[in-house]
Amino acid sequence: MSLVSEEFPEEVPPRAEEITIPADVTPERVPTHIVDYSEAEQSDEQLHHEISQANVICIVYAVNNKNSIDKVTSRWIPLISERTDKDSRLPLILVGNKSDLVEYSSMETILPIMNQYTEIETCVECSAKNLKNISELFYYAQKAVLHPTGPLYCPEEKEMKPACIKALTRIFRISDQDNDGTLSDAELNFFQRICFNTPLAPQALEDVKNVVRKNLSDGVADNGLTLKGFLFLHTLFIQRGRHETTWTVLRRFGYDDDLELTPEYLFPPLKIPSDCTTELNHHVYLFLQSTFDKHDLDRDCALSPDELKDLFKVFPYIPWGPDVNNTVCTNERGWITYQGFLSQWTLTTYLDVQRCLEYLGYLGYSILTEQESQASAITVTRDKKIDLQKKQTQRNVFRCNVIGMKGCGKSGVLQALLGRNLMRQRQIRAEHKSYYAMNTVYVYGQEKYLLLHDVSESEFLSDAETICDAVCLVYDVTNPKSFEYCARIFKQHFVDSKIPCLVVAAKSDLHEVKQEYSTSPADFCKKHKMPPPQAFTCNTVDIPSKDIFVKLTTMAMYPHARLRCMCACNRCTFCICQNFLNSDLLQSVKNKLFTAVLNRSLTLFTRLRLHIDELGAMLLADEESSIIHQVHAVSSVEDSIFMESSLDPHILEDRHVTQADLKSSTFWLRASFGATVFAVLGFAMYRALLKQR
Repeated sequence: MSLVSEEFPEEVPPRAEEITIPADVTPERVPTHIVDYSEAEQSDEQLHHEISQANVICIVYAVNNKNSIDKVTSRWIPLISERTDKDSRLPLILVGNKSDLVEYSSMETILPIMNQYTEIETCVECSAKNLKNISELFYYAQKAVLHPTGPLYCPEEKEMKPACIKALTRIFRISDQDNDGTLSDAELNFFQRICFNTPLAPQALEDVKNVVRKNLSDGVADNGLTLKGFLFLHTLFIQRGRHETTWTVLRRFGYDDDLELTPEYLFPPLKIPSDCTTELNHHVYLFLQSTFDKHDLDRDCALSPDELKDLFKVFPYIPWGPDVNNTVCTNERGWITYQGFLSQWTLTTYLDVQRCLEYLGYLGYSILTEQESQASAITVTRDKKIDLQKKQTQRNVFRCNVIGMKGCGKSGVLQALLGRNLMRQRQIRAEHKSYYAMNTVYVYGQEKYLLLHDVSESEFLSDAETICDAVCLVYDVTNPKSFEYCARIFKQHFVDSKIPCLVVAAKSDLHEVKQEYSTSPADFCKKHKMPPPQAFTCNTVDIPSKDIFVKLTTMAMYPHARLRCMCACNRCTFCICQNFLNSDLLQSVKNKLFTAVLNRSLTLFTRLRLHIDELGAMLLADEESSIIHQVHAVSSVEDSIFMESSLDPHILEDRHVTQADLKSSTFWLRASFGATVFAVLGFAMYRALLKQR
């Protein structure tokens, strides 16, 4: 009542009504509901109900009454402990009222109680009569809820708890952007700005480091703050009652009151319509590049097991298993390369975008890039139906399902995408086998990601196994029954679909046998308007050929194009012609020429129609006259016009204009005819080259 009225009431009732303090009048900017309890007026059931609803409890005793102090430990704290869950700790504030009646402090009596019960946040001595520490009391009560000491600090051992140390260690590693083990002045300033929206002055930075130097010998190294120094500073903040500083840092990096990363931080909302895929955008690739460089300490463009383990120290678990080394590119020692690192992130984004958001959250993507959430890193592609309608795609990742009988060589196709020949494939352990492979492929000079998925052999494919951008039907040339499975799966699921298919004749280095099927693979492909079977082998000395992967990616990019040749080497005549025909320059010239010819043709057509109408009118007027008279009449008219035009400059000018128009019209007719001839010859040449290939 003294808090609200700012004066001591003359008549104090046994129990005050519930009071609500609005958010705008409190330092922490949160509304506070104050509920009073009177043992004289209320029952134990009402007390138990209020305890279950409370976020913080203030136990009030009289500093001049020893029985009142003893009751804190004999009745109130045990009663509260019985009615609260042991896992959800309820903070307590001890309030020593009537301090105006004594000249001594009760803190000597209270300190042992505070040390005995860790749930006690603090003790405040106040006077409701003199309004001493009344507002401070409720400030500390708010602070106990918003910035509790319990999860951070252990008063008995006078050090931070393991969960707090673990969280702050992760924050330090994320903030150490060059991975040198210390926070430089630039990194400390960035940390200060993202957490508290204000940088530190150079002198303030030096003062902070000097405090650490005085108390910790290894707290500062190379003029940078070490992990030990960082933890010491936060211990100092907590010990001095500035819990809000540590809590501000923890909550900025996504932690809740239990020092766990919140689901809202790890899994921000992201809407993905049907028939749409998810990809990483340019900004997150730059972030991943800097993350790779940060941990590639030996600068060999590959992450060793120790470097990879160091990268995942900010994760609560190791997210990648040994199968990842057989999913993306590695070097000769089996270490994930830079390209493989980006491919694995791209694969995770495509197959499980929620997992990707979680991983980016562990790395602190939204904090270091100052984005609202990890969702800003994801690009949701447009509906595939729109791509088919527009006959162009904006996607950068294409999925190809590899289908065939067991033992036909599907695994060899997947590993060949990663540049591994048969000798390297034999070194893969069976338990580390991967059913996915991803790598970059260049199509017409554009870098695209091709994802291969090994579909297990079965009588019928599930709906999920038929969703892809292209299909690779693999058969073994040494097995006479191998192609029959491919043909059957094609007829069951893909014969009427718009998904392009490519038949691959695996193990082509071995002796080919005749397939036990009604038609040969070549005739089957010709019948269903597919490219002819592509010979493939991974039994090579060097890296296996990537031609089929370029063809598969090209087919996935242009499913509407039924081309006999699917080459995309950018060196052969076909590719040169294809690139020239698709160039922006040629398209621009074609559009301008078409517009000019169309406009000129319309003008000529209009003039020709006018001449025909005039001629028709003249014939009707003179149908009874003879042809000779018509000739003489026309001659006379021409002579008359010539005489008049020689005298009248306006008529002469009109005649010159007409002649100029006729000359211009003749020029554009010739240009139109030449362009038509050029286009016909060019198309004929293109068809001839295409047929030759």
